[in-house]
Amino acid sequence: MGFTETTPTARVRIKICGITRPEDAVAAAHLGADAIGLVFYADSPRAVTIDIARKITSVLPPFVSKVGLFVNASPEEINKILENVTLDFLQFHGDENPEQCRYYSKPYIKAVRMQNAVDLNKITDCYSDAIALLLDTYVEGIRGGTGETFDWTRIPADLGKPVILAGGLTAGNVAHAIRQVSPYAVDVSGGVESNKGIKDAGKMAEFIREVRRAQN
Repeated sequence: MGFTETTPTARVRIKICGITRPEDAVAAAHLGADAIGLVFYADSPRAVTIDIARKITSVLPPFVSKVGLFVNASPEEINKILENVTLDFLQFHGDENPEQCRYYSKPYIKAVRMQNAVDLNKITDCYSDAIALLLDTYVEGIRGGTGETFDWTRIPADLGKPVILAGGLTAGNVAHAIRQVSPYAVDVSGGVESNKGIKDAGKMAEFIREVRRAQN
């Protein structure tokens, strides 16, 4: 059974993903984002290098979490990034099994692409030590950043693990999404951009306002 629309009782956290410029990270933080996402996946239009990631993380104020996104990356690649970039959480968007996710002794988020046959309860049991599941739209060949939503009624009301809702969120639909799903957090990338990888401060501000409005 899916969620019915309600008023969330806890503050919904906000993650702005796909940050590629220090100035966008600073703007997101000042507008009220709780976390920013750095994409370490070369095939993404929002991918960052270690040097760029270090510049971004160096300008962030305190208490803004830094999340590194990986897709089937090798341990050598991830360890090199961890040696050079300060990350608070790891986010795995590929086919990583639980052992691979926990290998780095960092809190991790497991992304789930919502294909028709996905069993979220089974995935929750499998990735029992994940701090959250990020639920994203499934589009063949695309690992996140699809700009498309999925059927939110497919999310069980009693999943037993924090849900980070992603996939096609914008200022126009995020309040409705929050009222229907009551997620722990929302994750936005393309919905607050002027071009891929370039965040728009006005769109970020509007998105964050709508998230707050949904909780009043």
